[in-house]
This record gives sequence, structure tokens and C-alpha cells, in this order.
Amino acid sequence: MSIVQRLRERFWFIPAVLCLAAFVLAEGLVALDERLGGLDVPGWAGTLLYRVGASGSRDVLGAIASSSLAVAGTTFSITMAVLALTSSTYGPRLVRNFMSDRGNQAVLGVFVATFLYSLLVLRSIRVIGESGDDAFVPHLAVNAAVLLAVADVAVLIYFIHHISDSIQITTLTGRVRDELLATVERLYPLPDATDVAVHGGPGAAPGPGVRDLPRPDGGAPVTAHRSGYLQSLDDDDLLRLAREHDVVVVLDVRPGAYVLQDAVVAHVLPAERADDRLADGVRATLHLSDARTPHQDPEFAVQQLTEMAVRALSPGTNDPYTAVNALDDLSSALSALAARVPPARARLDAEGRLRVHAPRVGVDELVVPVIDSMRWYAASAPSVMHSTLDLVERVGTRAASGAVRTRLLTHVGLLEDAFAGAGHHAHDMQAFADHAGSVRARLMSV
Repeated sequence: MSIVQRLRERFWFIPAVLCLAAFVLAEGLVALDERLGGLDVPGWAGTLLYRVGASGSRDVLGAIASSSLAVAGTTFSITMAVLALTSSTYGPRLVRNFMSDRGNQAVLGVFVATFLYSLLVLRSIRVIGESGDDAFVPHLAVNAAVLLAVADVAVLIYFIHHISDSIQITTLTGRVRDELLATVERLYPLPDATDVAVHGGPGAAPGPGVRDLPRPDGGAPVTAHRSGYLQSLDDDDLLRLAREHDVVVVLDVRPGAYVLQDAVVAHVLPAERADDRLADGVRATLHLSDARTPHQDPEFAVQQLTEMAVRALSPGTNDPYTAVNALDDLSSALSALAARVPPARARLDAEGRLRVHAPRVGVDELVVPVIDSMRWYAASAPSVMHSTLDLVERVGTRAASGAVRTRLLTHVGLLEDAFAGAGHHAHDMQAFADHAGSVRARLMSV
């Protein structure tokens, strides 16, 4: 992830940008008012530009500043309440989605920026001369504050709609699904793509057998500088670094993996070319963090949707329809992923030399944990088990690999065993067996 991408996921980033814009706008309009202070305003402009004097301007700006800050505190409190509700009901990992939500960031930013703007304009109203009979009032800036207050009303209405929509289960699952689909588009090339890539980077020098290059053995180890999740890696920088030092970098971890401090994360071949400078360069391309993100880690997005389905099946919630909703969104993303060509383990330079070898996550590694979780937790919920079979069928019929379909066929049998062991009525047993047989026939006919 780039620095800009990381900043955009910080809750404070957009409010900070809007506050900076408010500062520039306030200073700019006050300076313009000072330059135009002696000019006569045309009659048509006078009907739009209200002049209420120094006392009136102070009252207007004070009211706007105090009300905007109060509404900002209220919206922040509502957001925190929604975060607490969502975290306890659907999983704490969804908090990240609310923190990175552009709408929530923009709403808070607009109200805080309006407060800051009004405060800066308010301080510019001052008495001119020793007598105190004259005063400087930035009428343009005051009228702009009124326009901002009107805009704040529209933003408040938007916020009420947005926060109400954001806690609906279809919105929650849809947002995670869209993140997963975006990750699939970024990391997995289309079947007819000619690029060879590792973790979504543009490939170089594609050719037959590139995807099947074996993992090189040996080399000098490179250890992690801290503990944490491998959030992302800069594969282009890693390729450039390996080319500059004429080495091969073999990664032992992939985004989403948790590594311990001083654990081996990569090897450099040949070992005699490895030094501290090269090791530091490799570490710099690996971004470790305390939290995972789906940017280069599709397993995390899959885990979020799976967790929502599992939590919905808990005795305290008992909401199988939420689990069905989560499985439908999972099948949408995973079926699109199954049709893609897996990212290459090998990365070549322009001359066709192997420079980077990295582990990748396969389609079956993403699908099987979902099926297993439903087999463990949803065996007593017929509607969820039928939805799991639908997911297997959707993924299997679109899978580009026969090995994936073969593994899914095995899990159809495991689902049947789990359903049979849950003690359902004979009618339900027969319906599930018929559905499983239909799915098995579809997969075998592809």
C-alpha cells in the first residue's frame, strides 16, 4: 500500500484536509475583504451580500461556530455508538470499515472545518482607529460562513441517511464483498492476461512455464524487525532491489501472515551477496502492522464475511438469514476469483532472470475455510447449509482449475456427513441429499 492509501484509511485524514482548506479559505476571503473594503458594491450584489455590522457578524459567526461544533460532537457520538453495536453483533474487524468510510470522515470534517472557519473569521473583526467608531467586518467571509452553515444542514441530513444505511446487513456484507472483488481485480490477472505478477504488480518477460518455476532453496536469511501482520509488500521495489544487487529474493511469508520479531521472512540467493544494506532494503518493502487489511490480503476479507455468518448462527443472535446473505456475497466474490489465473510465484526482470519468488494464496485455500466453518457451525441450520452448497456450485462451475473442483467435490460429501449428524427430519435429510447430488453432478459435468 502506498502512503496515500494508508492515509486515506485514517479517520482523521479527510477532516484534517478539510480543516486546512477552511484555514486557507478564511484567510483568503478576509484578505480579499481588506482589499475590496473601500469599493462600492453594485446594487445587484448588495441583495446577495448582507452587511449586518460588527456586532451582528460576531453573533452570526459565534452561533455558527458553536452549533457546528455541537453537531460534530453529536455525529461523532452516534458513530461511536454504531461502531460499538456493529463490533458486538457482527465482529470487531468490521470497525475498520467504519473508520475508513469516506462518508463518516467527510461529515465530521465538514462540521469541524465550519467551526474552524467561523472562528478564524470571527477573530478578524476588529475596531479601526482610536475612537472605536469604525470597525473592519469581512462581509464576504461572513456570508461564506452562512453558506457553509446551510451546507452543514444538508450534510447532517446526509449523515442521518448514511449512518442508518451503513448498519444494514446488506450494506455491511456488500461493502466487504466490494473490497474483496477489488482485491481480486488487483491481484489476480484475467485468464487472457499476458503479464506475470506477484501480488498484483505488473509482470515482466512472461513466458511458458513461468508460473511453475520451483522455489529456490538455500540463501542468506532476512529476519523481521518487529512482530506483526505482513500488511502489504512493495513488489516493484523488491524487484528493483533484487535486480540492482543481482540476487534472487525468496519470500517465506505472504500478506496476512503473522510474523514474530527476528523470524525469517525471506532468503537472498546467492548468500555471499547478502549484506546488511540489502537486508534492510528487503525489510523496507515489507510493511508490518498490528492489523490486517484486504488490500493485498484476500483472506482477510473472506474471513470478515465468514465471521459475520458464524456470529449470526450463535445462540444469542440466531439469525440464519444474515448468514445466508454473507454466503451469497462470498459466492459472488469467490466465483469471480475462481475464474482468474492465480498470481505467479515467480517474478522476472526484463532479461527474463528470476528475481523474486513469493508464496501465493490459492482459490481452494480461500474457499475451503468457508465451507469448513459452515460445516462446523451451521450443520443445524438447513437454510445455511443449502446456501453453502450453492456457494460450492457457483465457485466450482466457474473454477479455471480442475483441482479446485475435485477438492470441492470432497467437501460436498463432508457437508452431507455433517448435515446427517445434526439429527434433522427425514424430509430435510432427503432434500439436502438431493441438493448435494445436483451440485455434485454439476461439478462433474464441467
